[in-house]
Amino acid sequence: MAGALGPGLLTALAGMDAGGIATFSNAGASFGYDMLWSIPVMCLLLIVVQETSARMGCVTGKGFASLIREQFGVRKSALAMLALIISNTAVTLSEFAGIASGMQLFGVPAAISVPIAAIASWLLSMGGSYRRVERVLLAISCVFITYVVAAFLVAPNWQDVMLATVFPHPNLSASYVSLLVANIGTTISPYMIFMCESNVVEKAADADDIPLQRIDTVSGALVAQAIAWFIVVCTGSVLFPAGIAVNSAADAAQALVPLAGPYAEVLFGVGLVGASFLAACVLPTITSGAVCEAFGWERGQDRTWSEAPVYRGMITGITALSALVVLIPGIDLFSIMMIAQVVNGVLLPVLLVFMVRIASDRHVMGAYANGRLWKFLTWFIVVMVAVLAVVMFLSQLLGFA
Repeated sequence: MAGALGPGLLTALAGMDAGGIATFSNAGASFGYDMLWSIPVMCLLLIVVQETSARMGCVTGKGFASLIREQFGVRKSALAMLALIISNTAVTLSEFAGIASGMQLFGVPAAISVPIAAIASWLLSMGGSYRRVERVLLAISCVFITYVVAAFLVAPNWQDVMLATVFPHPNLSASYVSLLVANIGTTISPYMIFMCESNVVEKAADADDIPLQRIDTVSGALVAQAIAWFIVVCTGSVLFPAGIAVNSAADAAQALVPLAGPYAEVLFGVGLVGASFLAACVLPTITSGAVCEAFGWERGQDRTWSEAPVYRGMITGITALSALVVLIPGIDLFSIMMIAQVVNGVLLPVLLVFMVRIASDRHVMGAYANGRLWKFLTWFIVVMVAVLAVVMFLSQLLGFA
């Protein structure tokens, strides 16, 4: 049963990638502590989504894409897969932007770093060998735990920090609402639902493992969101008072200067590249695997090009397209990371509707179907994100700053 532990923690920590760091750094730099209140809320919602996903995998022994096809048919599966393809391609773009931004801190231009990273991630994805380096890259990305130490070194007013965490400070400006949607998108990325459930299925976890999965889910969410909270505290304490906007990796790295001094950019760059590269390996594989699973096409690293042309072709296409877009001269790398998270947040409700309906169906889940509270919380996420997306677009349309 101990083997059941892991998927929730890995999936939650995977959210601390290029987009996650960009989003939370921006939250602190742009609004100080004003968005801290959203992190405990996001943590609770992440637990709800991850626990539901893991429970579905334990009870059914099937991936999310298979369940969508079985319960809703091919047409609605196509809608779900379209949302996943758009979302995951946007996030893969942000990962290559993260690699380019991180390597620029070491003086390596995107024209060199991105093609090399694209080829390396493609080779690892096609062979499935990224699993060998997964934990190493996750360990590297854990360099962002240094924000915890840095937050204490800058000695913020902890009373102000805690009050901002407990009491919301919302406003209706387009930038604030967009960043809130991005926070949701990077915390509860659509790919996480597929990743968590498939990991549970691969580990052959069953209904007896649900209690362990819940421990795994809660611990993963708490660790990931604690890091996010400290990133906002740190950047809100260092960058916001100085009026430093986060428009590049170098800007975000400035928050680590109290801890690492002249080595802040090196520390930040290593973590950013490691986290981004891991996600760049995983995302095209998750996307291609889910689409093939939904439509019954051959998939898997053990399949050749002739046996699984769609599976291998989609991995290749997403990787190549993402790398090529990032190589467009003059493109704003940090904006790509931020926009990807907004796209995630806007598309998230589409997949959550499928998830809550499956998880609430007693014909599928039996005694492990969603109870009233879990059903309410999941529908709350759907409605909340949809409303925020509408407010965001209206704010932009009406010209609110």
